[in-house]
Amino acid sequence: MADAVGRARTAVDALLGNRALRRRSTDVSAESALRGAWASAWLAGAHHPLTDVRSGVAVGDPVVQGALRAQAAIGGLADVWATAPRQALARLHALAAADLVDAENLGRPVATAGVADRLDTLAAVLGATSAPAVVVCAVAHGEVLSLDAFAPASGVVARVAARLTLVDRGLDPKSLVVLEAGHRELAGEYDEALAAYRSGTPAGVAHWVAHCADAVVAGAQEAAAICEAMLRG
Repeated sequence: MADAVGRARTAVDALLGNRALRRRSTDVSAESALRGAWASAWLAGAHHPLTDVRSGVAVGDPVVQGALRAQAAIGGLADVWATAPRQALARLHALAAADLVDAENLGRPVATAGVADRLDTLAAVLGATSAPAVVVCAVAHGEVLSLDAFAPASGVVARVAARLTLVDRGLDPKSLVVLEAGHRELAGEYDEALAAYRSGTPAGVAHWVAHCADAVVAGAQEAAAICEAMLRG
């Protein structure tokens, strides 16, 4: 696991040194957000081409729209995530599931026994831990998704929470890494790794963290490709 976390850190550091970011970091972040929303919606079952999401052809799909709204909120939620993660999760659910659930259920976790307590524990861990950003990102992602805490948009919420963690912990402060595209690239391993996390065993958690670290590497490479495309004009 430590090697995987180290590789993720190295990949992000290499990305942050890309010369395109000297002038166009805002453009790269915007493109990363678009691709992230597309990939997250795809992982949630909305299998549209990226071109359709970019052009607005997929505008009628509530999963896509929810993913776009949640992704767009990252900048405004970064400070909230750092100080009140339960509040940030509620806001993300309200955005991601706005067209999927009744209004009275927006922002509320599922009523399944134990879910609220686990979310409280997650919030406490986020406030206390000094673990590497990739590890904390994996735990936040794994908790929300494994609990299916914000159905039917738990995946979208979990993946934005993971991005917020990388921003908050200083690994990716400008939200450049296309983390969701990394998970999409590794989609064949996603469910297996999540099942390992759900087991609660040290080996299972380590498996999930390593998978998430690999997704960070792939997401950093995706962002680097965006940078190179912008340099080419």
